[in-house]
Formats: sequence, C-alpha cells, structure tokens
Amino acid sequence: MSDAYTLARSVLFRFDPETAHHLGMAGLRMGEKTGLLPWLFPAPECLAPIEVMGLRFPNRLGLAAGLDKEGDTIDALGRLGFGFVEIGTITPRPQPGNPRPRLFRLVEHEAIINRMGFNNSGIAAGVANVRKSRTFDGVIGFNIGKNKDTPNENAADDYLTCLREAFPVADYIAVNLSSPNTPGLRDLQGEDACARLLEVLKAEQTRLAAEHGRQVPLLFKVAPDLDPPHIAGLARVFREGGLDGLIATNTTITRDAVAGHPRAGEGGGLSGRVLLEKSNEVIRAFATELGGALPIIGVGGVDSPASALSKIEAGATLVQLYSSFIFRGPKMVREVARALDSVPFP
Repeated sequence: MSDAYTLARSVLFRFDPETAHHLGMAGLRMGEKTGLLPWLFPAPECLAPIEVMGLRFPNRLGLAAGLDKEGDTIDALGRLGFGFVEIGTITPRPQPGNPRPRLFRLVEHEAIINRMGFNNSGIAAGVANVRKSRTFDGVIGFNIGKNKDTPNENAADDYLTCLREAFPVADYIAVNLSSPNTPGLRDLQGEDACARLLEVLKAEQTRLAAEHGRQVPLLFKVAPDLDPPHIAGLARVFREGGLDGLIATNTTITRDAVAGHPRAGEGGGLSGRVLLEKSNEVIRAFATELGGALPIIGVGGVDSPASALSKIEAGATLVQLYSSFIFRGPKMVREVARALDSVPFP
C-alpha cells in the first residue's frame, strides 16, 4: 500500500464498512475536484488500448460493479487508472436495499461479505450522474437489475426499463442475474428463463440501436456457484442468443474458504481473494464451452498482478477488481493495469 492509502485505510477501517465506503467515495470525489487525486495516487502511463466488443478500452483493467453504485464517482475512479468503470447495480425505481448491517470485512482473508440488496437511487439518477461525468475517457458500463418487489415473471420489464434509459449514455450494459441478495434473482440463470430474457433484451437492443444510431453491447453477469452442466447449458444459450459478452463471476454463497471466521455465517455474497480459484474455474469452463464466441470479463479474487494474469490465462479478455481496492488501495490499480498491459492482444 502507498503511504497515503495506509493512512487513509487506518482511519476508514475505524468506521463500520458501509460508513467507511461513503466516506471513501466522498474523499475520492473531493480529491478529484481539488486536483489532489492524481498527485497522491498517480495513474499508470502509456498503457496500450485494446478494442473489445467494438469498444476502445484504454487498458484491460476495470472496476467491478458494486463500488460506484450511483455512478457519481466515475471521473475520480478514472483518474486512478481504470480503463473502464462499471456502475450499479441500478434498478428502475430507487430502493433502500436490505436492513443494516449488511456489509462486513473479513480482514484476515482480505474478503468482504455483502447483502446490500441493490440499494440505489434508480435508473434516472444513474443516467443523470453519468451525464455529469466530464473527464473520464474510458468505457462506462451500466450494471442493471430488477427491483426486489418485482416478481421474476415480470423481471424482463425491469431490465427493459433500465436498458432503454441507459442506452443513450452507456458504453455497455451488464444484466445482473447472479446477485445472491435479491430473493429469487439467481433463478433467472436457469437455461429457459435466461434464454427468454436474452431474446427479449436482444430484440430491444436492436430496436434501440436503430433509434439512437449506435450499438451498445449487452452482457450477462453470472455466479461462481454454477456446476459444469449448468455452465454448458448457459454457454449454449449465450451463443445461440447472440449475447455480446459475459462477466464471470459475481460473489459466492459458499463459505468453505473462510470457515471458522466469526463472520462466516453472515448471509450474502462473499468476495475477495478467497474467490480467485472458484471464479477462475468458472471462467475456464465458459471459455471452453464458448470457444471464443464472445469475450469474457474476468472478476473475482484479483489482488495482485499474478492473480489478474490468471484470469487471462483462464480465458478472460478483460479483468475487473473491487475488494482488493478496498484492502490495498489505488496502488493495486497501477500494478495490475501495468501487468495486463504486457499481455499480447490478437
């Protein structure tokens, strides 16, 4: 960790995790406005851009959804060196999320358990925030979900609402089917349900592309808790349905890697370095089944250049991180982005 972040972390970790999150994000925004951020945490320089899904990414490293839920810290995060920032998860209507406490640090494991429940200000506010971003020249992804009180049989309506609203300002749109913190959401990962949803969203994507004169790739985000037959079935759905990209993976509901920790019994999704191998197994399986038919964004457990490169080796084209940013700070962005820059791109 850099000296500046060592000090910041020592202060922030005195607060409960959710309060620390809000303080940290406010600090990033203030650092951006005052010009201190690039001085304290200089971004990597001279990284090679790559083109994926028809989009120009300044580098291969992105911020996973969940940190900038509202899309109000994009410029500050871009200053740190992320090539792309995925905001959300954002739902059609604002919702408060699950009751507190709902965010827990497992410091010894550099892991986090969250059961936030898609707390956000709604798609209209998210779109307005993105329109306000000024300095970030990277790729902005919108991670979208359904409201908690929307039954699964009407989930497509929520995703369609978000798709329509985000389309004019998003560079890509990620459909979150895999959060464990909205009851029943993962049922949408069933092959039949997933195929129906993909068909509806692809039809609307085609219509919106004609209306706006621009294509916005559509991606699905899947869980790490999938067995090989399920992965094979979903890969077939994604190939046949014309999905543009895959994000693998979300948080896990398993606790084997943190068994015995006092917080291991907390409900919610587990993230952090303990997720690396489980996530990589799913990436490898999808990469094999898809055979290069669509790009994979690898996320889960990235806490070093080596772990980021393991995502590429498993079959990912791009990489995201989140939890290690909390534990290790902006220095992690520079180190990982530089390491990924050394990987040849076809």
